Amino acid sequence: MIIEENQLIIEHLIELRRRLINCLVTIFVVFLSLVYFANNIYNLVALPLISQMPVGTNMIAIDVASSFMTPIKLTAVISIFLSIPMILYQVWGFIAPALYKHERNLLIPVAILGTFLFYIGIIFAYFIILPVAFKFFIETLPKGVVLATDITKYLDFVIWLFIVCGISFEIPILIVLLCWSNITNTKKLKKNRPYVFIGTFVIGMLLTPDVFSQILLAIPLYFLFEIGLLLAHYYFNNKIK
Repeated sequence: MIIEENQLIIEHLIELRRRLINCLVTIFVVFLSLVYFANNIYNLVALPLISQMPVGTNMIAIDVASSFMTPIKLTAVISIFLSIPMILYQVWGFIAPALYKHERNLLIPVAILGTFLFYIGIIFAYFIILPVAFKFFIETLPKGVVLATDITKYLDFVIWLFIVCGISFEIPILIVLLCWSNITNTKKLKKNRPYVFIGTFVIGMLLTPDVFSQILLAIPLYFLFEIGLLLAHYYFNNKIK
């Protein structure tokens, strides 16, 4: 019995290693296909700031190697983002045999929708939050101060905002999983709508620099909360098994 259990554990570890290698290979292949365009990718990501900068001002590179390493770092992050579907597929392939049918019926659409929402959050940050935020920053510059943003610090800020917005847009998934695990239910969440509404503005205040971008973030977050309620209601009413 002990030998069989040890063999089973070893088989699981081998399977896990294979799945991890598949994820790393996918990321590496995507990275190799994009690295030639690293500077173009950085210019595209920097566009929301560059388009708002006063005439005659530019971004700067403080460290000697940052002009080379920063676009490479961004390309690596983008490669991970683009590889998320394959990463989730590998995770699914590892855990699916241990799940019941009704669990698989829930987690498959949750994974697909969660990936889609994460990408939507990044797109929302790029096209909505960043332009509004940078316009606010530039318009509130003290007199006599010249904007000269370091490319590395800019990248760190943008990646952080992309991840935060991507995760924030997972609210519907979070609500479904909370209801599914019996931590809460749709009735309780509906009763707490006023607190959730206020909470979205608090989150917007913490993540954005001005009132306009705070509203721009809070409104879709609350809308996503309502979508999460609808999805949870649909799931439990139809009793997917």
